[in-house]
Amino acid sequence: MKTDLTDTTASKINKALVQARRAIGTPAVGMVLTLVIVTDEENAYDALKAAGDASREHPSRTLVVIKRVSRSPRDRTQSRLDAEVRVGADAGTGETVILRLHGEVVDHAQSVVLPLLLPDAPVVVWWPVNAPLDPAKDPLGALAQRRVTDTYACEKPVEELAARADAYTPGDTDLSWTRITPWRSMLAAALDQIACEVQGVEVEGEEFNPSCELLAMWLADRLDVPVKRSYSTGPGLTAVRMHTDCGPIVLDRADGSLATLSIQGQPKRAVALKRRDTAELIAEELRRLDPDDTYASALRYGVARLKSSGRTDAPAKGEPEAVPAPVESAAKAPASRATAQAPVKKAAAK
Repeated sequence: MKTDLTDTTASKINKALVQARRAIGTPAVGMVLTLVIVTDEENAYDALKAAGDASREHPSRTLVVIKRVSRSPRDRTQSRLDAEVRVGADAGTGETVILRLHGEVVDHAQSVVLPLLLPDAPVVVWWPVNAPLDPAKDPLGALAQRRVTDTYACEKPVEELAARADAYTPGDTDLSWTRITPWRSMLAAALDQIACEVQGVEVEGEEFNPSCELLAMWLADRLDVPVKRSYSTGPGLTAVRMHTDCGPIVLDRADGSLATLSIQGQPKRAVALKRRDTAELIAEELRRLDPDDTYASALRYGVARLKSSGRTDAPAKGEPEAVPAPVESAAKAPASRATAQAPVKKAAAK
C-alpha cells in the first residue's frame, strides 16, 4: 500500500503509517530497528532495493532522506516536505517512508527524521554515496548507534579511507570492510591447519580499491609481519599470498567468483568466494550494532601509510607497495604461530 503526501509534516506521516497498517490488517509493529538512508534521487532506487532485501532478515522501518537542493535562490526559500509511505508488500517486511526535502528544510533533516524513529529501537544511518567526512558529527549520524559508509563509491577511495581513520568514532563502519569478511574467515581457517610462522604477506588487487587496502592493514596489524600491496586488473581482490617457514599459503581468486586455496603439502581446494551484492553487505552489518573494534584497529594502523603513500599517478602493473610493520616489531623476532594465529581467528568472527 502506498500513500503520497505533499507539503506534509512528520505528524501527518506518522498518522499515515498507522492508517496504512490498519488498512492492511497489521496494526502491531514488529520491527527491530530504524534504518535511515541518506542519498540522492539518482541512487535512491538501488539503495531502497538493497534495504528491502535486507529487511527479510531484519524487519525495520526504513526512512529514505532525499535532499532536493534547488539552484534557484527563490526556490531555496520555499521549504517543503513531500513523503511517500509504503506499508505491506510494497515495503518488504517492514515500513518505508521516502522523504523529499526542499528548500531550507534540507539543512534540518534531523528534525524531520527524529519524530519518525521507532521508540526504544536502535538506529542505523547508511550513506550509499556522498558520506560526510565525520559521520558521527553529522546531524543525522548523531542520532544513530551505527553509521555505515562506503568508500568504494567515492572518487578517491584511499584518501577517503584515510579521512575515515582520522574521524573514526565507535559505531562507524564501512562496506569496504564488510566485503572482505569471507577473505578474513578463509585466511584464518587456513592458518588453523598448519603449525608454521608467517613471515610475510602479499595482497594483490585493484589499485585504489579500499577493500584491498583494509585487508592489507588488517593482516599487518594482526600478524605483525611486513605486508606488500601489489596491483592487478581485478575484479576487486584477486590474491593473498602468505609466506611461512613451512611454505606458501595462497588464496587466489582470478574471476571474482571461485577461489583456489593452496597450502604446502596439501592438495589444492576450490572455495566459493563470490563478490556479494549490497543487500548482503547491509544485512551483515545490521546483525551487529556494537562497535567493531577489529575494524577500528585495522583502520588506525593504516593512517600513516595511507598518508605517506597517497599517489596521484598509477604505479606500473605489478609494482609492489610495502605496508610497513608496526614500529615496535623492529626489535622483535617474527611472531609465533600462537601469537599470529589467535588474533586473526578472533578478528575473522564478524
